[in-house]
Amino acid sequence: MVLRIPEGRLTQPTTLGPPLGSFAMTLKTHLLLALIVWVGFASHAWADEKTAPQETPPKELRAKAEKGDPESQCAMGDWYRKIGPSRDPLESAKWFSRAADQGYARGQHDLGIMLFYSDKSLEDKTEGLRWFRKAAEQGYVPAQSLLGSLFTSGSDVPKDEFEAAKWFRKAADQGDANSQFNLAGLYSNGFGVPKDDNQAIKWYRKAADQDYVSAFFQLGYIYMAGIGVPKDSAEAIKWFRKSAEKGDAGAQFQIGCFYWDGEGVVKDDEEATKWFIKSADQGYEGGQFMLGAAYYLGRGVPKEPAEAYKWLLLAGAQGNKSARQYVPRVEEFLTAFQRTEGQRRARDFKPKTQW
Repeated sequence: MVLRIPEGRLTQPTTLGPPLGSFAMTLKTHLLLALIVWVGFASHAWADEKTAPQETPPKELRAKAEKGDPESQCAMGDWYRKIGPSRDPLESAKWFSRAADQGYARGQHDLGIMLFYSDKSLEDKTEGLRWFRKAAEQGYVPAQSLLGSLFTSGSDVPKDEFEAAKWFRKAADQGDANSQFNLAGLYSNGFGVPKDDNQAIKWYRKAADQDYVSAFFQLGYIYMAGIGVPKDSAEAIKWFRKSAEKGDAGAQFQIGCFYWDGEGVVKDDEEATKWFIKSADQGYEGGQFMLGAAYYLGRGVPKEPAEAYKWLLLAGAQGNKSARQYVPRVEEFLTAFQRTEGQRRARDFKPKTQW
């Protein structure tokens, strides 16, 4: 009996799926970025990183803030939020509020962040949303992009795709790559705007022009599937490669499949398995399945049943249907040692990060 492992991409769609997949992932990532603002980098270098932190803000900074300079007031807010040794959310909010009351967009946005994402002592999502709107209405890109994400996901606000599209477009028109990518996702899926593949491609390209990695993947998918354009394997490979070289596991899997199948490139099992290894090592189930197939068949790597079993087990544990289908069939050909060794290797596996 000969076990036949099916061809790569023909039976192994990427888990990101159609354009909505990585679009939704990016929205979740963007919402997390709002929390990073809470603990992230100060926009004003008032403290020298090489020296011990001062117990109080610099006197010249406080003096400017007391005189009403909104930029200095925001820097004071940063100090009490994330620079100084003593974190004081209430004091931080006080300074952001002073800048916000003067109509300073950054102060409005950061006050909104504190109210929307703070602990119970400060939390007031309604008021936080109001300040986001004030900043966004002044053209402040971080607020516009954040509102787009909130209204798309329905996270702590009523879901409103039309409102999301409005704010993403405003930020996209100002050159914000994240918003360009998300606006493309709305056009691709017809959420809040008429479905329009040409508009989706236009905005994905604008984001890609700014080196936005997720846009590389989406353009690769579009040309691979022929969404709004003729299918073009060479163009798909170009975009997938850009994403793969940045460490994207899904794109690495796709590149591997092109070489495995010999589609758009000369068939090359060693090149295919090189990319499957990169993808699988990051925990991507499609890459794990195909690497298991490679080790079982001896394509691009020496035949090694225990290693094949390891990767099929890992892919199956993540819900890969093909892996689950083939695991019991592969087990029929394993010795007791090979089965035990494959199980041990699967237990010991820890995903690597290439970003």
